[in-house]
Amino acid sequence: MKVLAKSFFPVFFLLFTTGTALASASGGEQLDLTGHFVGFFALAIFVLAYSLVMLEEFTHMRKSKPVLLAAGLIWGAIAWIYAAHDMPHAAEIAVRHNILEFSELFLFLLVAMTYINAMEERNVFETLRARLVCSGMSYRMLFWVTGILAFVISPVADNLTTALLMCAVVMAIGKDQPGFVGLACINIVVGANAGGAFSPFGDITTLMVWQKKILAFQDFFVLLIPSLVNWVVPAFIMSFAIPKTRPAACDVAVSIKRGGKVVMGLFGLTILTAVGFHNFLHLPPMVGMMTGLAYLKFFGYYLKVTHKKYARKHVRYDPEKAQETLGDTVAFDIFRKIARAEWDTLMFFYGVILCVGGLGFIGYLGNLSHVMYTGWGPTAANAMVGVLSAIVDNIPVMFAVLTMLPDMSQGQWLLVTLTAGVGGSMLSIGSAAGVALMGQARGHYTFFGHLKWTPVIALGYVLSIYTHFLVNGKWFEIYMTR
Repeated sequence: MKVLAKSFFPVFFLLFTTGTALASASGGEQLDLTGHFVGFFALAIFVLAYSLVMLEEFTHMRKSKPVLLAAGLIWGAIAWIYAAHDMPHAAEIAVRHNILEFSELFLFLLVAMTYINAMEERNVFETLRARLVCSGMSYRMLFWVTGILAFVISPVADNLTTALLMCAVVMAIGKDQPGFVGLACINIVVGANAGGAFSPFGDITTLMVWQKKILAFQDFFVLLIPSLVNWVVPAFIMSFAIPKTRPAACDVAVSIKRGGKVVMGLFGLTILTAVGFHNFLHLPPMVGMMTGLAYLKFFGYYLKVTHKKYARKHVRYDPEKAQETLGDTVAFDIFRKIARAEWDTLMFFYGVILCVGGLGFIGYLGNLSHVMYTGWGPTAANAMVGVLSAIVDNIPVMFAVLTMLPDMSQGQWLLVTLTAGVGGSMLSIGSAAGVALMGQARGHYTFFGHLKWTPVIALGYVLSIYTHFLVNGKWFEIYMTR
């Protein structure tokens, strides 16, 4: 740790003082702006914008706003200086490359969010929540069950959706046990982040690595055991603070609406389509996801045209059953599900990708890559990526690593995927799941409540890295072909 500390502080100095010549997308030379006013301006704008992102809980200003503005200012400044040096198209080519990266991520996530919203509207998640709330299990057993479900569901549904669902369960169960709610939320955040780390669909960072073709779809699953260690170790220790008493009995009747199970099946088929298109046809995964959106559109059309017929048939015999099964009196509308996507999150990704891409084009990421991956070595650098992910969101950190594209083994790429995915669990602000739960369980799950258990979570983080080296040693001998 002392070595990391000694190496970390010179990074910021070297960002300004070390120059690198990088080839642009067009094959020409890029300007080294790391010591230029434009470089300082871009860095200051990004730091200011991301400070506002981190203060979202207090300012109540959507996180997409500052990064969208910062992206425009950074690339505007870059384009201005390149035009002044008679290189007007260099910035255009570079920004188009960044926009292509965003568009692939955007279309993929848009389909995934639409399916999640469709399943939510069909009562799939509400049915699971109701059954857990009224299961009759003890608080300690529910602590383990919600943690296990967070770990198991997040590889398919993203960690944010999974965390919100499980938090709704513990809030309903533990309304008279605030201590249980706080610990259960910490467990859910750690479990959801750990579960998302071994699946291409579980987290934005793993999705970016997969779409970059650095790791194949099946490669991510070798991180299952390290991810499991990352969650189980702190969960085991925290479980001793959970009472063995049982919550009051309840009886809540909730069922999945018409077509809900089919939507679940179509989502699975969509994932298989994306994987097949990418692995066998060598197409971007988002092409398969957009094809899967067509599955949902056609099924939505079927639900819509048969809505009135189904309603008339069932209202005649059992009006209550018909209302429960149909739910909304308006027929299923696919565009309502698309409209309910997390647009603020999608716009945030656009801003982050363009901001980090701009800093990379200026030359800062080349300097940072040299310091971290050449000076420290890949293991120390990748471990630090996880620590940085707890302070800054893991998305810009991972995108920066992918932009640097350091030359390292598949084992090291798996390591940085793991650390970027689970490192954010060490602080409540370190992941989207943690930030969302601070709002949902306000007063019960807090920054300082989470911080109290950070040493235990950090222990799981260190042991997960050790486990990765132990069980996946052969991957450190394999290097990606370029």
